[in-house]
Amino acid sequence: MKIPFAILGVVLILIILGDAFETIVLPRRVTRRIRLARLFFRCTWLPWSALARLIPSGKRQETYLSFYGPLSLLLLLTVWATGLVVGFALLHWAVSPGVIAAGGTAGFSTDLYLSATTFFTLGLGDVTPRTSLTRGLVAVEAGIGFGFLALVIGYLPALNQSFSRREANISLLDARAGSPPTAAEMLRRHSHDQGMMALRELLHDWERWSAELLESHLSYPVLAYFRSQHDNQSWLGALTAILDTCALIMAGLEGICERQAELTFAIARHAVVDLSIIFRQSPREPEKDRLPPRQWPYLRAALASSGLRLREERDLDQKLIELRHMYEPYVHSLSHHLKITIPPWIPEASSTDNWQTSAWGAISSLQRGAPLERGKKEEHF
Repeated sequence: MKIPFAILGVVLILIILGDAFETIVLPRRVTRRIRLARLFFRCTWLPWSALARLIPSGKRQETYLSFYGPLSLLLLLTVWATGLVVGFALLHWAVSPGVIAAGGTAGFSTDLYLSATTFFTLGLGDVTPRTSLTRGLVAVEAGIGFGFLALVIGYLPALNQSFSRREANISLLDARAGSPPTAAEMLRRHSHDQGMMALRELLHDWERWSAELLESHLSYPVLAYFRSQHDNQSWLGALTAILDTCALIMAGLEGICERQAELTFAIARHAVVDLSIIFRQSPREPEKDRLPPRQWPYLRAALASSGLRLREERDLDQKLIELRHMYEPYVHSLSHHLKITIPPWIPEASSTDNWQTSAWGAISSLQRGAPLERGKKEEHF
């Protein structure tokens, strides 16, 4: 009569161990559609993000969404541990009477207690196994519990390091492309002497950053839910600004590190496409055009006034449309799923860099001797 429960226990243990191995240890994307971790994140993120719409304030909404990444990770580990404890409890109960309780009575609650104390290697001794099979189960569960805890201890620092490396470059982009970062502002701030060499180095750094992002977020998709320190910064927004910049260079700017832009564009687009596959988000056209035709003359005029040479207007517009279509549908699908705002192509005149602000408001650039002059930005955009 208890054989089905023993089979259920074995299946539950194998499913959880396999899912934990694929999530923590396996450094490769898993293509199987049905996975416990994927089901967990889908079933928790959808209601969590739906509740965010009820929060009117954008800042409070962003704060609320920022809790999901770390909290979901802890909940997933709890689900795994609970499933393993219940699975071994079912095995203990299926081979009962295999344990001796201090009070003389035994039942499923006693088997569950023995499983929990064994899995977390407490070894209290008030419930002891009485048969060889039960002792073997206790030994196996203790080993699995010890290994599981060791994996968790090593898993969390790896996630933290990947998150820190990702955010460091996003913070550096603040003074180079504005807050939020935009392609037009990035090119304007690199239009000075030696600026093109600096831009080439920047795009080279972001080529490597995009490759690291692709590797880390394919291995640990939960990192995509971890949000940046500032509300106007995000890994997806920064990646989009880099793609915009590369597309603009490839489409219409002459003599500006075009080869490096092509290399960075290739790996950055690869990242957004593969991450869309990971989250099962098919490409979708944006509800609102980030660069409508009425803004194109302003963009071209701003670039020309910064001393950047442009190709013929018709060639620039058509090539830019083709390049945008290669990545923007994937960016917007990720933006919709993750509830991350995508930056515009042209910054707002009233925007202020994060480094120029404090808890007491904006700090005057002139008082601080800032190298970036806000007046020039307002003049161009």
